[in-house]
Amino acid sequence: MTDFEYMKEALVTEIVMMLIEKEGMDMKSAFVLFYNSETYGKLSNPSSGLYFQSPGYVYSFLQTEIITGKMG
Repeated sequence: MTDFEYMKEALVTEIVMMLIEKEGMDMKSAFVLFYNSETYGKLSNPSSGLYFQSPGYVYSFLQTEIITGKMG
């Protein structure tokens, strides 16, 4: 596993946990929502640099996307 993949997966874990805790989602729904989001698409692109950011910062983009339908 590359450093990028490790950092990305660590962020995925944190963000899914945030969805479960803050949004009251079950684990499967949280994974489905995040993996199908534009935010995850950007996170999966190393050139975006999003994987270097904190879970809270990335989660804020996801929250905007959930509310508006577009990444913040």
